[in-house]
Amino acid sequence: MKTVYFGGDILTLAGTGMPEAILAEDGVIRRLGSAAELCREPGAQLWDLKGKTLLPSFIDPHSHITACAQTLGLADLSKARSFEEICELLREFAQTRQVPEGGWIIGFGYDHNHLAEGRHPDKTLLDQALPGHPVVISNASGHMGVLSSAALNALGVTADTPDPEGGRIGRFPGSREPSGYLEETAFTSITAAVPQPDLETRFKQLSMAEDVYLRCGITTVQDGITRPGEWELLQAAAQKGRLRLDTVCYPDMRLCPQLLTGNPLYRGRYDNRLKIGGYKIFLDGSPQGRTAWMTKPYVGEKDYCGYPIYTDEQVTAFLQGALIEKAQILVHCNGDAACEQLIRCYETALKETGRPSEIRPVMIHAQLVREDQLQRMKKLGMIASFFVAHTWYWGDIHLENFGQERASMISPAKAAQEAGVPYTFHQDTPVIPPNMLETVWCAVNRQTQSGKCLGPEQRITVEEALRAVTKTAAYQYFEEDRKGASREGMLENLVILSENPRKTDPAHIKHIAVCATIREGEPLYQA
Repeated sequence: MKTVYFGGDILTLAGTGMPEAILAEDGVIRRLGSAAELCREPGAQLWDLKGKTLLPSFIDPHSHITACAQTLGLADLSKARSFEEICELLREFAQTRQVPEGGWIIGFGYDHNHLAEGRHPDKTLLDQALPGHPVVISNASGHMGVLSSAALNALGVTADTPDPEGGRIGRFPGSREPSGYLEETAFTSITAAVPQPDLETRFKQLSMAEDVYLRCGITTVQDGITRPGEWELLQAAAQKGRLRLDTVCYPDMRLCPQLLTGNPLYRGRYDNRLKIGGYKIFLDGSPQGRTAWMTKPYVGEKDYCGYPIYTDEQVTAFLQGALIEKAQILVHCNGDAACEQLIRCYETALKETGRPSEIRPVMIHAQLVREDQLQRMKKLGMIASFFVAHTWYWGDIHLENFGQERASMISPAKAAQEAGVPYTFHQDTPVIPPNMLETVWCAVNRQTQSGKCLGPEQRITVEEALRAVTKTAAYQYFEEDRKGASREGMLENLVILSENPRKTDPAHIKHIAVCATIREGEPLYQA
């Protein structure tokens, strides 16, 4: 099928100017040129943009689509502003879903930074709210959460359970009794045993999650930490032809490297829209949760700097393995000490393996990476994927945690650009929705919720921000020859916006609407 797009602004992001029209056929862009010429193409369907703006569809450089799918079946706690509101939302969820006595109740999205109590709850609150139910609630960051007594018992957490490496089990003061609070690997590893819905329910939730991304103009998504349960879902969906979006997954290199090595059909290429992109590891935690690993203490602390998950020897071994296997690796680093560990260990891994740096390693989040570290990242061929929306969602919290100087360098996109480091932007869904226009707005304005401009010198232009979620994001996936720009031979992956982000007031960018999302010529979403 042939389609000609015309009648509005066309942003190619390919450095080719602004053509009047695009001709695409069978999911591939064939020609760019004048509307008068291309609209005469025999047999072409004409798509009049009616003044709207067409550009390459957005590419998600880092999120967790399977986790997003899972949250669609959970109690939404994102609006809770007190312990009592958490309880009310959990009770309402249990009643609406008619959860039977003893059934699991899972909530997601509370943020202790925004609660009136200013801290995490403990198991006592959950026991009182829903006696007789095992209850788990996850912090918005996904790095920590709270379990009820019934949930702790069901998962075998007792006073004798030791803290796992890279995590912490909260205890009541003066005892070893678990308080219900779990942090980092303690939370992720222990809650991995919570029972999952049946496969058909998970298929439906995955399709609903795809709809969330499509409404945001995204056609390529990521599963940013894939373990056996997530792989089972994604592979089954691919085999049944139920994936609509190109999905790139990254197995946990510590827990299940066999997902990459044992599935050559998916390694580095799509089969029914599923691809294994490489590996993922975590080096530290969350800056707003005060678990990110810093070189200098948090404000108000004498010595506490967060903490690492692995030793240098472990990290070097992971990186050596990725280099030897020629597998890309995504590495979660928030604090500058974690960033330093990645850079230091990658330098060692390159030297000891003698391999070239051609796997395009990605520093995920890179929230507090320093300018001197960016210079070294450039030499190593590293990509920085910034969670720049932190400036809006937690910018004021970062000022409290790190002070003005360090907080102003959160997600330093301009510094990365000046250092020559390729960078992308992500929303880390389900931490926040995958709204790429909101991310562009954050990168251009760097505004906090209290109205401050956090690090004005790190603001970038609209054009530069758009490239970070299209052209450079495609480069991150080794797909720059097929995606991320509109030129001859590229896939017909397009998004239609209500306005041209280049022309609107920068403060208005996040209010631009996605009108249609087109994947390889097929409109998968239309407002």
